[in-house]
Amino acid sequence: MFKKLCVASLISGFILILSSCTVVPRKKAPVSAPISAKTQFDKINNGLNSKNLRASVKKLQSLIKEHPNSDIVDDSWLLIGDIYFKLRNYKGAFEAYMSVSQSEFFSPQEADSLLRACKSLYKLGAFDEALALSKKALNVAKQDYEMTQEIHRFRYVLQSQMGDNLDALQSLVYLSKEAKDPSKKRGYEERAIDYLNSRLNQKEIDSVAGNSDYGDLQAYAKFEIAVQKFEEKGFSEARSLFKDVLSILPDSDISEQSEKYVEQIDAQRKVHPTTIGAILPLTGRHSGVAYKTLRGLQLGLGVYGKHKSHFKLAVVDSEGNPDVARRAVERLVVEDHVIAIVGSLLSKTAVAVASKSDELGVPSIALSQKSGITEVGSNVFRNALTSDLQIEKLVEVAMNEYGLKKFAILYPNDPYGVEYANLFWNHVLARGGEIRGAQAYDGAKNDFGDAIQRLVGTYYLEDRRDEYKHNLREWVTQQKIINNRVTPPADLLPPVIDFQAIFIPDTVKKIQQIAPTLSFYDIDHVKLLGTNLWNSPRLTSRSKEFLEGSLFVDSVFSSSASFQNSDFYKEFRAVFGYAPGVLESQAYDSAMILRQLISQGEASRVGLAESLARVREFSGALGDLRITQRREFIRPVVGLNVTEGHITPFSEKSEKK
Repeated sequence: MFKKLCVASLISGFILILSSCTVVPRKKAPVSAPISAKTQFDKINNGLNSKNLRASVKKLQSLIKEHPNSDIVDDSWLLIGDIYFKLRNYKGAFEAYMSVSQSEFFSPQEADSLLRACKSLYKLGAFDEALALSKKALNVAKQDYEMTQEIHRFRYVLQSQMGDNLDALQSLVYLSKEAKDPSKKRGYEERAIDYLNSRLNQKEIDSVAGNSDYGDLQAYAKFEIAVQKFEEKGFSEARSLFKDVLSILPDSDISEQSEKYVEQIDAQRKVHPTTIGAILPLTGRHSGVAYKTLRGLQLGLGVYGKHKSHFKLAVVDSEGNPDVARRAVERLVVEDHVIAIVGSLLSKTAVAVASKSDELGVPSIALSQKSGITEVGSNVFRNALTSDLQIEKLVEVAMNEYGLKKFAILYPNDPYGVEYANLFWNHVLARGGEIRGAQAYDGAKNDFGDAIQRLVGTYYLEDRRDEYKHNLREWVTQQKIINNRVTPPADLLPPVIDFQAIFIPDTVKKIQQIAPTLSFYDIDHVKLLGTNLWNSPRLTSRSKEFLEGSLFVDSVFSSSASFQNSDFYKEFRAVFGYAPGVLESQAYDSAMILRQLISQGEASRVGLAESLARVREFSGALGDLRITQRREFIRPVVGLNVTEGHITPFSEKSEKK
């Protein structure tokens, strides 16, 4: 308590000192200290150690008392202050340092002593007083460049800790402006920019943007506000601010970015209503599906086919890279002036295309199954057979049409497998079914034995010890000869099959390996369930006897008479020479709905997005499509199964297994 009172009285006294110094009297020059005094000071200074600090203070105080008018006094007070500071006696240090400033004699070290006094106040927690005293230090140090820089550095640290962000920024601006070393100058500039971006609130950024005293920082503040306005679609205000940045800092990193933003804003005002953009992974391992999609778009827009039109398709390769895809959106808007964009086949590029398109106010139709893609923005639509739609239909057919109630899940431990396994589990429970077991496997490997054994309880023998011992005794009694060469079989424990079907969300190649492995472990007479990945003629090219009766879903059954008799199927086959599938039909439908709305008079991006959002039903290549309020295209989904080695719709089965 006593210590707190002492510090408080010290600070109060200091405030009185500051307030009484409005008129500073001219100081007298000190006399030169005798050589003996200087020798004694050097001896004290050179002999300082941790054991004699307090004794050294007394010697220095005696030296001051003996030569009060000499130039040895300020050195002695500074050294006393340093000793007290080292001993963490910050009150004593402050008083010693202030003795130099308050002396009637001139000292060339007065600014230094004031800065040290400021640091003592800082240690005492007297931040406001330290800041006030630093102003006096700056006034005293006018002609001393290095000392002035050091005082400003101290003020920056203090102001930033006190939360005086604008003052701290001003200190950094001063340090940057006055720095003689180019590397230090750049360092202060970078620190100021980082401080602006990380520490200032919106009101403070606005203040910097409106004040030229902040120098180049004003441009950075305007840039921050401009980007925010751009993201909020306040394009007119954003453009004006970006132009200010170009005027203030024409040759900078943010000026280049500002130019790009201005180009994008200007490009929004220029639209070619009959030009549609497409962003597809035309190179790399996904090029096959990309070109299938491209052909569907070309036919739907009338680039090819008997119903040719004046529509144009601007295509950019995303390379399967989100950054490339994002730049592709900018190019299509700035250079090709597209009215809409279709693409985003891959989950890893879908968000990049959707977010950038929405940012630029361009309606986009994603063809990706990426979850939640339409939540990116109001300009984002999706035309794809989503994972949720598939699983909803699969579980509906399995439970309602086949009467299945108990299920197991065997899935690859990758994003696709985990997502579909979770969805399947949720839909089964929602319909009153049961999940009797779930087991993951390494999707990068081709060994499924361990995962299957874990699923049916034959992997950990200790979990069924009593049953194993009983079966072992039974086996032994049946053996005519027992010796070291005769060992018990590995299948003494039968699999626990308390489920009617197994859901396996994986590729055709993997299911062709998994199905016979299930049979090897005596897991027969259960229905295998899958996703639209199974809908391929290759499914029954191998292991078809093990896949008999399996069930999966898709939006296209390419062998159906209704599909093969459709105008879309006939025209596509005539133009491109092969039968279309899901990808081609999705792309065709996306192109057709855009073509139809634009042909009806929509010539702006805003109008096109609004018209798309109002569409509720649309006649597509495979039947009627619905567009929900969440801007999702709901496509027809059909259940498919393997019957006598062929893929058929489940409704064509006369007898359900």
